[in-house]
Amino acid sequence: MATKKAAATKKAVTKKAVAKKQAPRTKAAAKKKAAVTTKKKSAAKEQAAPKQRLAKYQSMRDFSKTAEPSGATDPPDPGPGNRFVVQRHRARALHYDLRLEVDGVLASWAVPKGPTLDPKARRLAVHVEDHPLDYFDFEGVIPSGEYGGGDVIVWDWGTWSPGKDGQDPVRAVESGEIHFDLAGEKLSGRFVLVRTDRKGDKNWMLLHKQDDHSVPGWDAGDHLRSVKSGLTNDEIKDAPRDTWTRDRPPGPTPAELTALDEIGAKGEWVFQGRELQLTNLDKVLFPAREGEEPVTKRDLVRYHALIAPWMLPYLEGRPVNTNRFPDGVDKKGFWFKAHPSHAPEWLTRWYYDDHGKGETEWYTVIDSPPALAWMANYASLELHPWTSKGDAPNEPTWAYIDVDPGPKSTWDDVLVLTRLYKTALDHLGVQAGPKVTGKRGIQVWVPIARGCTFDETRAWVEGISRAIGAIVPEMVSWAWTKSDRGGKARLDYTQNAINKTLVAPFSARPAPGAPVSVPIEWDELDDPDLAPDRWTIRTVLDRVHQAGDPLRHLIGLQQHLPPI
Repeated sequence: MATKKAAATKKAVTKKAVAKKQAPRTKAAAKKKAAVTTKKKSAAKEQAAPKQRLAKYQSMRDFSKTAEPSGATDPPDPGPGNRFVVQRHRARALHYDLRLEVDGVLASWAVPKGPTLDPKARRLAVHVEDHPLDYFDFEGVIPSGEYGGGDVIVWDWGTWSPGKDGQDPVRAVESGEIHFDLAGEKLSGRFVLVRTDRKGDKNWMLLHKQDDHSVPGWDAGDHLRSVKSGLTNDEIKDAPRDTWTRDRPPGPTPAELTALDEIGAKGEWVFQGRELQLTNLDKVLFPAREGEEPVTKRDLVRYHALIAPWMLPYLEGRPVNTNRFPDGVDKKGFWFKAHPSHAPEWLTRWYYDDHGKGETEWYTVIDSPPALAWMANYASLELHPWTSKGDAPNEPTWAYIDVDPGPKSTWDDVLVLTRLYKTALDHLGVQAGPKVTGKRGIQVWVPIARGCTFDETRAWVEGISRAIGAIVPEMVSWAWTKSDRGGKARLDYTQNAINKTLVAPFSARPAPGAPVSVPIEWDELDDPDLAPDRWTIRTVLDRVHQAGDPLRHLIGLQQHLPPI
């Protein structure tokens, strides 16, 4: 073909000359094409690698019987991929599962006698199937009769780094020898895993090198408590706190809280294996209430870490709009939606495909306790999750009812309006839960089944609200602007729209003392001590430990809204 083309353009050139001239071009083009193809295949292989590496794990479990994570969905962003965990697992036999975060999965070895800091000891380490990242913080009980059935505690966790410069962890594991440094709460220093089974990949040896962290005679059996909860395997077996549903993510350990308190005005805090660079920790963000101390950024970071088990279920999987107050709530704050450009790689972000010109494209998704703590350091005081989730942004999972008092509205007015909503919802057979806002009002969250549109939820809430407004017209105004409402309350149904939000349960509000939005029971509307700003970040933890979260059981409820 090249010769014919040459003859048509340059008849004086011979076929041989043309072929000779075109050959290098043809080879170069072929080489370039092959490189592009290889690159595409490599990228596709890299993207699929975590799921492919979990195939063995998935084949060994019946996920209709065990609530363990299947790993079928895309794992969260592993960030630098340098967390490690050791889980003390009493299955058929006691062993310690050493897991290193590598390439989007947890590379795992079962160590029967447990890791040690003794440089003279050699430990058998059985290389087992890779596990999903969701396994990292599990502490609980795997049902009897299922694979690995038994009790599990998080015996140690922290970060790891390659022990050799330029070492590729994936290739090191494949080659049968990996050197690594651990920085955990129990384990630290240089470790080596070496494959000893020439016929297969199963049997390895784990040892600790002689260094500043080595301790002769150190035995894992002398250290029985969890770094996550402080509990032993026996205590977890008797009263398992966590399940594979991740309904309640773990909070900070006492050691992690102590480390936070010991940081100066700024410094690095390692929280659940994530490195957080904290700044201006002693800056006052909330002025004091009478008889109390002001609330500093350190206080807010600590609160976000402690409240994470209660707040995260309302944030997980959802884009979040934040109200930031970098100079404290005495100064004007501002709404911020975009994922921060300086955010760490492990902080999950979500791309909004339907964004308009000039609108936010990337949003933050707060899906872990470290992410929640990071947002506190970023002075994101108020957290407002979307009504919908990132996997279906046009399908709300909650319908919002917002009793927004006007300047002339009393607290009793707010209670009357909320009770009327309760009566209407009971009449319709609809489950819902109220929460005080932390300011002056009350909101009612109604869980709904997937498949509903924002137009439908907004119309439904408007229908109920108009009916209630007709009962007590002296309390309610439908005027759009505050100045036209005559100081009356607004029954706001307009927040039922994409990218419209209400404050998350347990989020702080910008007011003295750092009040918090808190879910309540319906009968607490009759409590004479109830106030919209009754709880603060200093008191709400006692509340949840005593009364729990009355709204939690409604999360994910597939409830269809009846006609009005």
